[in-house]
Amino acid sequence: MADRDDLAAMLPGDHPVEGPGGPYAAPAPVAEPPLSRRDQRHDRDRARRRKQRRGRRTVVMLVAVVVVAGALFGAITVLKPIYDKLTASDDYAGSGSGSVTVTVAEGASATRIGETLHDAGVVKTSKAFVEAAADEPASQKIQPGEYTLRKQMSGAAAVSLLLDPSSRAARGRVTLREGLRQTQVVAALAKATGLPSSDYTKALKDPEAIGLPAAAKGKAEGWLFPDTYELAPDATATEQLKMLVARTTKVLDDLDVPEDERQTLLTKASIVQAEGGSERDFGKIATVIERRLANDLQNGGKLQFDSTVSYGTGRGGVFTTAAERADTKNLYNTYARAGLPVGPIGNPGEAAIKAVLDPTPGPWTYFTVVNLDTGETKFTTSYQQHLGYVQQLRDWIKAHPSK
Repeated sequence: MADRDDLAAMLPGDHPVEGPGGPYAAPAPVAEPPLSRRDQRHDRDRARRRKQRRGRRTVVMLVAVVVVAGALFGAITVLKPIYDKLTASDDYAGSGSGSVTVTVAEGASATRIGETLHDAGVVKTSKAFVEAAADEPASQKIQPGEYTLRKQMSGAAAVSLLLDPSSRAARGRVTLREGLRQTQVVAALAKATGLPSSDYTKALKDPEAIGLPAAAKGKAEGWLFPDTYELAPDATATEQLKMLVARTTKVLDDLDVPEDERQTLLTKASIVQAEGGSERDFGKIATVIERRLANDLQNGGKLQFDSTVSYGTGRGGVFTTAAERADTKNLYNTYARAGLPVGPIGNPGEAAIKAVLDPTPGPWTYFTVVNLDTGETKFTTSYQQHLGYVQQLRDWIKAHPSK
């Protein structure tokens, strides 16, 4: 039998080499020959170039980072104020600080008041005030005049302070009751402000300066609206009277009264105010006026009101004499003259104005106030019954001589 060496000799190809691991182990690695100096220099150059390329890439990346960071910073610098403005509140918080005096003009809207407050630094935006005013129904009662407010107030705080009487910077407060005549209004204003009555008398002679319409024919009677007013410390007589006239104009505007009907309306309303004992009867009195003007008394359309005659004589009260009622020279004598007097006989309030605009339906042609304390008024279509009511009034006056 052939041994292993003989078999190997008979096979073609490579033969396993006897080694430490046995006859079929892998041959031992052959050592590479050392690099030449030229190859070594080539390897060093190649390594240096790789290092240089890595350095340049690092610089490029750093420059890119710097550029991007700069662009981002620039964008933030430019866009942040815009973003802050878009997202910032339109309103300040709190009740503000410091002190500032502002003037609310007669007839100013909420928008106009808001603009005034914004310009004075009171509110952050006009919108803040307008929205706060819309949320507060009482804001409709904000009066014209000067106010002491604070800087940087919230819209709601500004509305609240404008409604606070203590914030008014006033020369004086005056309450003008309904039905006062022009002479009485002047006396009340002079007393409240300390200005001489002559200042008001002079101002009344310039109807354009106090805002009277042409239909008033230069006379302020009927246009001096009754209300409570806070008068600015430096307000002149002309400015005060102008404020009263503007108040009347606003009331008529709000009631949609055509301009060409306003003088007639105020004349009728002044009679309602003078003759009426109680507001609850104003609508009925307005009806009596319309019926008499329509000649329901069959007297040629004469109103026959003592209040108009008395006004024309220049004295107070509603009682007149036979001679006064017969005086045809008195342009306010509705016994001697048909139709309305030449103008208002006092300054009516809003209730009397509304009564004329919407009279209470009814047949009445006569009325008499029978109790001056309570204002009780009796209405009738009978002249004889009317005379009975007149006697009731005389009896009441006799029982109350001090009235």
